[in-house]
Amino acid sequence: MGQGTIIGVIDSGVWPESKSFHDEGMGPVPSHWKGICQQGESFNSSNCNRKIIGARWFVKGFQDQLPFNTTESREFMSPRDGEGHGSHTASTAAGNFVEKVSYKGLAAGLARGGAPLAHLAIYKVCWNIEDGGCTDADLLKAFDKAIHDGVDILSVSIGNNIPLFSYVDMRNSIAIGSFHATLNGISVICSAGNDGPISQTVENTAPWLITVAASTIDRTFPTAITLGNNKTLWGQSITTGQHNHGFASLTYSERIPLNPMVDSAKDCQPGSLNATLAAGKIILCLSESNTQDMFSASTSVFEAGGVGLIFVQFHLDGMELCKIPCVKVDYEVGTQIVSYIRKARSPTAKLNFPKTVVGKRVSPRLASFSSRGPSSISPEVLKPDIAAPGVDILAAHRPANKDQVDSYAFLSGTSMACPHVTGIVALIKSLHPNWSPAAIRSALVTTASQTGTDGMKIFEEGSTRKEADPFDIGGGHVNPEKAVYPGLVYDTNTKEYIQFLCSMGYSSSSVTRLTNATINCMKKANTRLNLNLPSITIPNLKTSAKVARKVTNVGNVNSVYKAIVQAPFGINMRVEPTTLSFNMNNKILSYEVTFFSTQKVQGGYRFGSLTWTDGEHFVRSPISVRAMEAYADV
Repeated sequence: MGQGTIIGVIDSGVWPESKSFHDEGMGPVPSHWKGICQQGESFNSSNCNRKIIGARWFVKGFQDQLPFNTTESREFMSPRDGEGHGSHTASTAAGNFVEKVSYKGLAAGLARGGAPLAHLAIYKVCWNIEDGGCTDADLLKAFDKAIHDGVDILSVSIGNNIPLFSYVDMRNSIAIGSFHATLNGISVICSAGNDGPISQTVENTAPWLITVAASTIDRTFPTAITLGNNKTLWGQSITTGQHNHGFASLTYSERIPLNPMVDSAKDCQPGSLNATLAAGKIILCLSESNTQDMFSASTSVFEAGGVGLIFVQFHLDGMELCKIPCVKVDYEVGTQIVSYIRKARSPTAKLNFPKTVVGKRVSPRLASFSSRGPSSISPEVLKPDIAAPGVDILAAHRPANKDQVDSYAFLSGTSMACPHVTGIVALIKSLHPNWSPAAIRSALVTTASQTGTDGMKIFEEGSTRKEADPFDIGGGHVNPEKAVYPGLVYDTNTKEYIQFLCSMGYSSSSVTRLTNATINCMKKANTRLNLNLPSITIPNLKTSAKVARKVTNVGNVNSVYKAIVQAPFGINMRVEPTTLSFNMNNKILSYEVTFFSTQKVQGGYRFGSLTWTDGEHFVRSPISVRAMEAYADV
């Protein structure tokens, strides 16, 4: 349950009154904790307990860029959460047990974080002012304090959009701060970003990070749409209020544009609807891309006087709250509704209350919004590393009004997936306190699942549906039970990371500045492929390439592992040796894999795997190869 571990959460703060942060059943504050409970506006030392053992806030960097005062916002000059995001991520990682939690009756049940008995240390760096944000200066300060305070794990649901800054650029504060955290034995878990399904959009790509993609879960919220012809169709919704109008007139947005010459009414862009024609009606809006979301569309309909929204989108992942009753449907259902509207003389519809259903057979799926690889800055490093639940996650949140003390809300994003893995890392850390961050990452990646609850391959949501590949889900969907006992791990030390940075072409001075050690980047053969990661990615294979790896036995002392090769299409693989025999004197063994292209040019990536097994453990490394220019006759 994470006993004795300290999870640092770098985010927007915490709402300490949430029941998720009570300390009943918590153990004593760990002796290695050296942090403080920093006071401030509406936050004092009594807000800390054995669950929230410390809290700090960092605002100087933000104020230097955007001066503000809290009287003009919902913010607090303290660790108190002014937005809700930080409370949500903290409770997902390590929220305590809370019974009878729901959102207005939906998803009712017992709430708990991934590591409910782990301690929390809060580092507020993100501010709910205007467009909001978190500055590099505040982030770096938070990393420094977290390292000083003695956290064991850091959860960072923050990222930067592409183009990404280099790993030695001070504007890549998460890469720099996490590098120093890693040197101090602190695992850093980050979100992959929400710019999917476009490839090469993944964020937080440094090789010492654990980067998390977002997946769906087996819980859904089916919502009936009853048409005037008594036909019932189904969509998804989490909006529970204001369903008291019964049947209402129904139309679709293209019939009621404010300006017929502008094609912005189709997906209900702001100000695109004719209020006279929209008033009192349920409006169907169709999104052909990710340029419009359900909340924004519902706002447009609400402002035009509409009383309900049917939002048509190819993917149904990620529900949003609306100001009016709203239901999301796919193109098939949307087309049936439009066909009814076109045929009926006076089309009407009724939007019913959503229900909660658990046990969806086809799950998980990769969320459409989850950013995809390959990495745009270091394609030899597979990112994301792992996928975890990040769609319609119910967790603690800042209350919507002053009369509430406790609040829970649904949020979706890789920000929600990140703390799921954080909680799992706390479980691993509590059982294996001496494992390095690299060993823990390896345990997650090599034991992850590539199949869903139905036994079929995991699919990804996007403009089309296809089998998820390593650039979608990394090693696969996280499997906590197997990650605790992985058998073998791929460990990595500081020297190897420094060699990697030098191989990126960074100057000796820039690497010295990052590491706070005198570094001389000698000109030598490219070592990026040989960084001891639990995956292998070759972005430009020309004829052949040899990759070296070493594995550490953390399972049975005397064990023999054999290689199982699933070569990418058009690639031959030769593993040497094919058997690894471990004993008391041989705990770390090395092997090499030689890749040969059997086709002249492939253009795109092909995927495979290399699995080491002793019959009990299956240590799987995802493989991604792109062959270029040449081929070998082997």
